[in-house]
Amino acid sequence: MKRFRPEETPMHTKNNPLLSPWSTPFGLPPFEEIRPEHFVPAMQAAMAEQRLELDAIGAQAEAPSFENTVAALDRSGAWLYRLDALLSNLTASATSPALQAVQRELAAPLAAHDSAVKMHPGVFARLDALHAQRHSLGLEPEALRLLERLHLDCVRAGARLGPDAQQRYAAIMQELATLCTQFAQNVLADEAAYQLVLRGEDDLAGLPDFVRAAARQAAAERGLDEAAHVITLNRSLIEPFLTYSDRRDLRERAWAAWSRRGEMDGETDNRALIQRILVLRNAQAREHGFDNYADYVLTDSMAGGQQAVRQLLGEVWQRALPAAERERQALIAMMRSHGVEGEPEAWDWRYWSEKVRQARYDIDDAEVKPYFSLERMVEALFDCAQRLFGVRFEARPDVRAYHPDVQVYEMFDAQGRSAGLFLQDNFARATKRSGAWMSDFAYQSRNRGVDRPIIVNNNNFAKAAPGQPTLLSFDDARTLFHEFGHGLHGLLSNVTYHRLAGTQVLRDFVELPSQLFEHWLGEPEVLRRHARHWQTGEPIPQALIDRLQTARRWGQGYETVSYTGSALVDLEIHALSDPAGPGDVVAFERATLQRLGMPPAVGMRHRLPHFQHLFAGAGYAAGYYVYLWAEVLDADAFNAFVEAGNPFDPMVAQRLLRHIYAVGDTVDPTTAYTSFRGRLPALEPLLAKRGLLPAEAGLPAP
Repeated sequence: MKRFRPEETPMHTKNNPLLSPWSTPFGLPPFEEIRPEHFVPAMQAAMAEQRLELDAIGAQAEAPSFENTVAALDRSGAWLYRLDALLSNLTASATSPALQAVQRELAAPLAAHDSAVKMHPGVFARLDALHAQRHSLGLEPEALRLLERLHLDCVRAGARLGPDAQQRYAAIMQELATLCTQFAQNVLADEAAYQLVLRGEDDLAGLPDFVRAAARQAAAERGLDEAAHVITLNRSLIEPFLTYSDRRDLRERAWAAWSRRGEMDGETDNRALIQRILVLRNAQAREHGFDNYADYVLTDSMAGGQQAVRQLLGEVWQRALPAAERERQALIAMMRSHGVEGEPEAWDWRYWSEKVRQARYDIDDAEVKPYFSLERMVEALFDCAQRLFGVRFEARPDVRAYHPDVQVYEMFDAQGRSAGLFLQDNFARATKRSGAWMSDFAYQSRNRGVDRPIIVNNNNFAKAAPGQPTLLSFDDARTLFHEFGHGLHGLLSNVTYHRLAGTQVLRDFVELPSQLFEHWLGEPEVLRRHARHWQTGEPIPQALIDRLQTARRWGQGYETVSYTGSALVDLEIHALSDPAGPGDVVAFERATLQRLGMPPAVGMRHRLPHFQHLFAGAGYAAGYYVYLWAEVLDADAFNAFVEAGNPFDPMVAQRLLRHIYAVGDTVDPTTAYTSFRGRLPALEPLLAKRGLLPAEAGLPAP
């Protein structure tokens, strides 16, 4: 890969590690040498390099061919991709005010560059000519898929628009990039600024030892005295607090702060940003001839359009509402048994739901968590991956990552060859955005000479005190498995072309490998092997496994309504055809939920002012439904192992690897799924998994 020599750059960019080849192990960035001021000159140089690459492709005298145009376009911009991946990972996981300033400064230029790449007239003319005759070129299926995807990328980025429209479109994308960057930074600022300080036994009433320990560690990280405990807005800390705290007044305060992220008056208020983002997205869709953004987005999805999405969400919504109401009645009965009058509010639901769960199923997280240490669960991930796909993971403490919390592992394939690098960043901190996600530093691609992908998993677990194990709830362990499913999707990629590698698939297919991998956590065989008490080493008792399995459907009404309500609001707000947008986005959210019949005490899983899936970028905008869509696939897909009578059946696992985890976007998702399963998925396994079938829910058949 070409690198600009220091003597070819301005004086202030000399000794910039981002302008030189990286001699670090596995080609990781030289994290300890990198400073925020290195990014702008390096990325300017990398953008200039890609423009030269594109000019060379477009100016060729030779007639366009797959190799000199399509494969060459796929190779272009490799240096910029690595730098952008580096900046994205650091600003998400280990940011600083200086890095955030760089992120804001580069947002619009990077968006402008992306528009210039996809609208490059010389390159697109050649690509368009090849696309018109694609079926007569004799291309291999993967090459044909690459041609079709790159061509569609360019068309959807405005390559076929007229000159004036292209200028408008590029301006829209630049402003969107700036606004989405600011949105994410505002949410992080609200999360980092909040702390609920607890002092004395009265404030701590009801909190089990593991919550107290996590709150004490959070206080220590914030420099508070030894008597203090702190509740932050990290999900792995605030949800247990809302679940166990006997102090209703403190639960209400914590809930208010959590639910109003991005909605505070002042510099971090996201409401006006959302309105402007929606106006710009509508303008983007109209440039392509669509009335609204949802229609524009869903043309490039498995669903194909709003009708299929609405049908799925509506089916599940109508089944989930009665389930949530039955749960609410159980909560009210539990409240009355404790002498509490009134109705459960949003800050009460988890608290009383946990009491019902303990009473009905004899399940208490204080009993469960000692068997789910983070160390043991990481071993379980690797063991399941090896038994399914033959890969092995080896710790590499000698390889330095971007933060001391990050654990580095080398992956070896079934033949013992080094095949990738896996970075796992598990703990919450003030410089890291909330949630859990997978990202990359390098995707596998033979066309770019990358044979060992570098994949990152981020979680936000509450870190234990020094010398103590981090203990996970069963939901935390499920999140760990979920993100590792994404990680395997990137690590096991076996494709030729970068654009088709790893998780770069249609959005409503990308959650299949992650949600499918969650199933192995619940397998009794896996639990008996890996869920061992952190002090005694004893395996989890079979009786406790049985109780966990019995209790797994409790709360699914609440969870399904909370999630599906969020997906419906996302779809409704992006389906607006009015170019002026919704105006007051919070009022739109409230009116939509009232029309849907959302129980007030349930509410959305993510409210619009902090809904990063939708407004920190466009990845899940008009697409939050994809988790449910993929759950239809994963529930049906795991049944292939059930039918085989073995959760590690080698024949089924090989089909899964070949047709799902390794293929990236080299085939369309419907073909990939039917190649694995032999047919399209059915809805019933999902409904059964969530306890929403009539026979299981006690409802009359529809």
